[in-house]
Amino acid sequence: MKSTADIQALIREVPDFPKPGILFRDITTLLQNADGLKATIDLMAAQAIDYQPDCIVGIESRGFIFGMPLAYQLGLSFIPVRKPGKLPAAVHQVSYDLEYGQDSLEVHQDALGAGHRPLIVDDLLATGGTAAAAATLIQQTGATIAGFSFLIELNDLNGRQKLPDGVPITTLLSY
Repeated sequence: MKSTADIQALIREVPDFPKPGILFRDITTLLQNADGLKATIDLMAAQAIDYQPDCIVGIESRGFIFGMPLAYQLGLSFIPVRKPGKLPAAVHQVSYDLEYGQDSLEVHQDALGAGHRPLIVDDLLATGGTAAAAATLIQQTGATIAGFSFLIELNDLNGRQKLPDGVPITTLLSY
């Protein structure tokens, strides 16, 4: 198993979840398949090499699922971006708007700085709000974003438009 078509075949489609009219792409069926998971990480790593990152930033929580093995595969460190109150030391924080309210993300102040080139990883690029907030947070540290890596992109939601100009974006699967 080495193609994106093979990986896509492992993603379950669940109609009307979490509400009527939504076709949910369930990655748990991919995660349960050892060959599919390995192929996913291998392909994401092959894409990431071109960006020359020096660390991987994973967005809580599904960005951890793909970010950690990607960091391991590339021999890089892993920096978690978390929801408020989860990190024990001094943090940078950014708040952002959701469809129905607001949320925040945090990263340790000593995790990144000028000269770092993190690759931001998450499972899904939809409306782009969370990824854009993570980018703002990383920029607060003084680091230069090497790129973004997503398993899935929902093209109709135009999430790319919210991400910083000139920063490369890769996705394995587009719907």
